[in-house]
Amino acid sequence: MQRILPPSSISAFPQGLPLFSTASTRRLEQTLAAALPPHTLMQRAGEAVARLAMALAPHAQTIWIVCGPGNNGGDGYEAAASLRRKLPHARILISDVRAREALPADARASWDKARQAGAIWVDAQPDELTAQDLCIDALLGIGLKADSSHQSDKRLRQLLTLVQNSPCTLLCVDIASGLDAQTGQYAPGFAPGFAPGRATAPAPQALTRERHTLALLTLQPGLFTGAGRDACGQIWWDELGADISAHQQTNQPPLALLSAPQLAPARQHACHKGVFGDVAILGGEGLAERGLSMVGAAWLAALAAMHGGAGRVMLALLDAEQHANQAGSAWPEIMLRKPNAQDWSSATVVCGCGGGLAVAPWLPTLLAQAPRLVLDADALNTVAASTDLMQQLAARAARGQATVLTPHPLEAARLLQTDTARIQADRLQAASELAQKFACTVVLKGSGSVIACNALDSKQRTSSLWINPTGNALLATGGTGDVLAGLIASLWAQGLSAQQAAIQGAYRHGQVADQWPAERPFSASALAQHLRTR
Repeated sequence: MQRILPPSSISAFPQGLPLFSTASTRRLEQTLAAALPPHTLMQRAGEAVARLAMALAPHAQTIWIVCGPGNNGGDGYEAAASLRRKLPHARILISDVRAREALPADARASWDKARQAGAIWVDAQPDELTAQDLCIDALLGIGLKADSSHQSDKRLRQLLTLVQNSPCTLLCVDIASGLDAQTGQYAPGFAPGFAPGRATAPAPQALTRERHTLALLTLQPGLFTGAGRDACGQIWWDELGADISAHQQTNQPPLALLSAPQLAPARQHACHKGVFGDVAILGGEGLAERGLSMVGAAWLAALAAMHGGAGRVMLALLDAEQHANQAGSAWPEIMLRKPNAQDWSSATVVCGCGGGLAVAPWLPTLLAQAPRLVLDADALNTVAASTDLMQQLAARAARGQATVLTPHPLEAARLLQTDTARIQADRLQAASELAQKFACTVVLKGSGSVIACNALDSKQRTSSLWINPTGNALLATGGTGDVLAGLIASLWAQGLSAQQAAIQGAYRHGQVADQWPAERPFSASALAQHLRTR
């Protein structure tokens, strides 16, 4: 689980912590540098790295700092000078990519300070590094892009490989080197364990050792989605004395990391089930269709809607025989309906969980009638295969009907008529495209789920995109996506907007997994029963 050391101005971000693109961060750096004495930001950055290094590895005998060719390397030199003064018992070693004369002016000044402080230059990783020592990655920072010229720099690649396989605790400056700070994905050839002609599986050491990242000045989206969550580990943030809340307008389009949403107020005593809305679920293809049953997926969505607080939950299974089979269910609170007996125009509807082929005939009706519609799983696949259904989905917003889509990357690829690799290459862009194409709210599931909202429905928002920081690998099991769809519908039915329901649903879904006791067996049904937010 990632944790963030927030700035003192955390209360200034009620909608979540702002995430800045590289271009926005560079503009902010220039603005601040113009108002400060020369070299101030790099000095502050180096001091911040040194403070965190001392906290993470107080007993380190050796601290190895790997400095790149730009200002990220300059931060490393500055940290080396500070650590040399503060930890006289420790050896402060530096390996770098460029000669002093080839560095930017600020980095040259910090190089001189490190040399004068007594840091020792070494050609490569020292052999005596142990688990209690520390490696500081100040190679590339936020400037790397997929088409970067760094790919041909053999010295840089050599040092990056050594950093990625170092046995000791790792502290990355700004972001783990090799990651694109916008997308959270490794640039081609920069993933741990990469070698031409074979798979890019991470080296075992790269996944198991303790790792931290100190974000300087701003937080980058790549820290929290894609490969970023594994590569960067625990996230810390230092604003370097700036008031980021005063500079949020430089970050366009608006993008935020979800902070814990405020829970709904306590329910009044004088209320009834009708106050908290109806959720109707259509799904669960039965044995009669193809000889296999996916009824459990629809039940999981219904269970999540019930435990999420909906006033009433109706479940319409797509095989009439299954109604009789499920009549003795362990959850009699969930009311069974035949699909043709359900009023789809008066409830918050979930469609697609375990729907299989049987869901297709019902989609035109639901797209036309449901005032609030969550589309998941097979409903998304069916829509993606039909131009008519895609047009019907996109037309809902103009009629005042709201929609939430909850695709995983393959389903998103089908909806955008592309492949999974392209979706994962830029998850923020993919979620935005889906939200715009279908005029809806989208939860693109995965590591660092992305929530995107269509601009037509943005009057109460300060951000267009959010990244959810909660959740872990426990959720990589069958049925958890059905639970998320049911929870979002439940929150929506209780009076939240589509955006609020998607945001709070995604956060709570992951939060429960993060808080799951190690001794308790995990399953989607167990998850659903621990979703209560009140």
